[in-house]
This record gives sequence, C-alpha cells and structure tokens, in this order.
Amino acid sequence: MPRRYVQLDVFASRPGTGNPLGAVLDAEGLDTASMQAIAAWLNLSETVFFLPPDAGADYRIRIFTPGSELPFAGHPSVGAAWLATTHGLATPRDGRLVQQCAAGLLPAEVHGDPLRPGIRLRSPRGRLLDASPGTLPAELAAIAQAGHAVELWNNGPSWWLVEAASAEQLRSLKPDFGAIADWTDATSATGVALFAFETASEHELAVRAFCPGDAVNVPEDPVTGSANALIAARLHREGRLPGQDGRYVASQGRELGRDGRVALQVDAEGDVWIGGEVQQVIAGTLDW
Repeated sequence: MPRRYVQLDVFASRPGTGNPLGAVLDAEGLDTASMQAIAAWLNLSETVFFLPPDAGADYRIRIFTPGSELPFAGHPSVGAAWLATTHGLATPRDGRLVQQCAAGLLPAEVHGDPLRPGIRLRSPRGRLLDASPGTLPAELAAIAQAGHAVELWNNGPSWWLVEAASAEQLRSLKPDFGAIADWTDATSATGVALFAFETASEHELAVRAFCPGDAVNVPEDPVTGSANALIAARLHREGRLPGQDGRYVASQGRELGRDGRVALQVDAEGDVWIGGEVQQVIAGTLDW
C-alpha cells in the first residue's frame, strides 16, 4: 500500500540545514515493528508516523529513532505541527493545535503564511533527575566548566547536560563516540548535550548533542529540540537565561554542516517553548 511520505529540514533557514525529519502521513495499519524498521532503514535521526488522534488532540504521532521509540522529541514535534497544518491533517483553531504523542498532549502555536507557517510547541516540563554521572568520557571532562554540575534532565528522553568552558572548545571538540555510547548506556541516558554561551548577532548559545548509544544510535544529532528545551529549563532554574524576556536563540549543527537555529522561550509559568523554520525537501510515496 503506497503511503504519503515527506521529508523536512527542521530548525532550518534553507534546505540542507537544520535536522532532517522523515514523516509517514498515512501510518494507520503499520505495527510497531514496521515503524521501527522503516525508521532504521531511513536512518534519519527521527521519523514520525501520523495516526488517528484520540479525543482532545488534533493529530497524533509516534516518534522513532533508528534504534528505538521516543516519548517526545523536539524537531519531530515542530515538524509534525508544520506538516499537520500544511498537508491538511489538522486545522488550527485561533492559531493553535494540540499534538498527541507518548509524552501526552502538547499545545502548538501556528502563525504567519498558512503555506509556510511559523511553529512553536511547548515541551513537556523538564525535571532534574537524581542521578550520578560517574566518570565522564575524558574529552568531555576536559572541556567541562568548573563549578557547574553535570546533571541528568528528562522531558521524555533523558539527557546529560554539560556546560562547556567556552564555545570555542565546544565547537572544536572531537568526540570519542564509543566512550560516549558506553557512558550513556551505563547511565540509562538518551545522550549528552553540551552547551556554552556564545554571544553573536543571531544566537546566544552554542549546543552539540551526542547520542551514539543503543537508545538512539545517532553519533551526533544535528539539532536537538528536547535537549535545547532542557538546557533552557536548567538555565531558568539557575537564573542564567540569556537573551531578553526569557527568549533566546541556540545554534546547533554547524560542525556537521547543518547550521540550525532553535528559538526558545521560557514563559511566566516556567514552561519551555521551542520553535524554528521548516523546509520541505522531499514529497512522495513509501511502499513498505
């Protein structure tokens, strides 16, 4: 049975930047094993599958990496809201949609041109987990900012958050993926996200995220919405948010040639919203 397939670049100002996302728009009838097999075959950092929603939601997605299903991920959620709007899968009401995923019901805001809408979506509330990092891989320990703890945060996936001493050190890091995989697998983490303040005309934070372990099997993720949302939650908790009025832009993916931008806002209730530009690059059908 042919199924509509679309591929996007999310958090991307132009095609070929940001983070690629595969999307099967007609996934009803596919079982979990088939979805996982498709995601592994496509070998993108994530693939989403649209299914009929339950009451209270405008659309429903399941999110798969090449290695496993995730309850929430940022660039698949922003991309899914964009697809739901532009491909007639859901109709915004007063500029709002409700996404259903394994993490629950998440509100999204849609604005601008209906053919190329702007999207921002509320992340699940991030929480700090009571976990010890143990011994960090040597190359991460070498650039970690002294005096700032390595913390495990969760908003669906669980990310170790490591503040780097400088953006220059972060951007020049040559990761040992084997050591990172062993460490994140041993600590039951999705991956590790490193960040550093980098005041620039178009962004305030530099970010890199590594998830080479069994849970995801993506050595370096181009642009990571869930990890960026957790970094924002951590900085908010510590009273160190960059930007103004809880808003700032993070740069991620430059080291992979993807150069993505994530727009973040922490609202008055402490919830984190993530958004960015979306580019459609492939539209066709999938025979599976």
